[in-house]
Amino acid sequence: MEDNLKYWVALNIVLSENLKAIKKILNRFPNIRDLFEASVTDLEALGLDEETAIALVSPKTLHQAENDIEKLTRKKYAILTLEDRNYPSYLRESFDPPCVLYCAGKVDVLDELSVSIVGARKPTPYGRAVAEKLAYDLASRGVIVVSGLARGIDSVAHWGALQGGKTVAVMGSGLDVIYPGENRKLFDRIIETGAVITEFPLKSSPLGYHFPLRNRIISGLSLAVVVIEATKRSGSLITARLALEQNREVMAVPGNTTSELSRGTNWLVKTGAKLVERWEDVAEELPPPLKDQLLAQTEEKTIKVLPPVNPNEEKLLALLKTDELTPIDELVEKTEFSVSEILFLSLQLELKGYISQSPGKNFQRKI
Repeated sequence: MEDNLKYWVALNIVLSENLKAIKKILNRFPNIRDLFEASVTDLEALGLDEETAIALVSPKTLHQAENDIEKLTRKKYAILTLEDRNYPSYLRESFDPPCVLYCAGKVDVLDELSVSIVGARKPTPYGRAVAEKLAYDLASRGVIVVSGLARGIDSVAHWGALQGGKTVAVMGSGLDVIYPGENRKLFDRIIETGAVITEFPLKSSPLGYHFPLRNRIISGLSLAVVVIEATKRSGSLITARLALEQNREVMAVPGNTTSELSRGTNWLVKTGAKLVERWEDVAEELPPPLKDQLLAQTEEKTIKVLPPVNPNEEKLLALLKTDELTPIDELVEKTEFSVSEILFLSLQLELKGYISQSPGKNFQRKI
């Protein structure tokens, strides 16, 4: 299989964005090596255009594949193909599994019990709070939280999961093109215990049409997909639809009926998705052995113990809400503290894990 690796990578370099063509080729050439001995005419007969057929059998493509393998090996990244025994089993059984997966981090987590959490890129404070807590609660009970490394709910879910356990991120670009750029630190944290994966070759840009393709991997790795805040035209609903096609459970967190970000999630609930308020709601929809194992874990066994707070920190904490941002001006009005004192107290509370700060000096309670 190692001898075949360069052929798989070469195939993926040319056709990672054309799933139908890959399927036709693999049906025609069960032995991947035979593909690279085929003629341009043979490949055109499968529906490939001349330019693509020429690129596929070009020695330059195999040379690029060898270079990519060398670069990935140097970084200690893994490459999984459909021939590999450690290719994720749930994903292998899904519709149109990627022929190649590039993996930074721990390959073994890709075959563990996983649940996806996806949602809006510009969530409300309520959505952020729910995503972080749900991800933490699941991860602290041994569930791998899968998401897309995007801004918003995806990033919050990853960070929440990291507080309690492990997470997997699925990218819509190459492993050397981290998108969005501000998630570089998140990428590095994830691969310490979990994994970041992609089907796109090195140097692949985060093109718009890559993300719907990536979504089938997010749902394919998981037993269930939970949507937190989504408009009716959201990419998260694409993930939900793909999950249904892959025979996965689809769940949604309900939201404010006046919010556009609740349209998608509330619609999912109305059309049959499981309504999720807590981690137990997710666990109850999983297959019996896994369900029983998760529900046997009590809150007391996994509760996060935070450092104690002093009286001044407690005063500030009492004014903050879990589902709403509070601006610093409002805190100044409601307390005897100065701006500098509030900034100091809020920093201490943030370091202790009680609150989070958003741009513009807005604060939100986490518990």
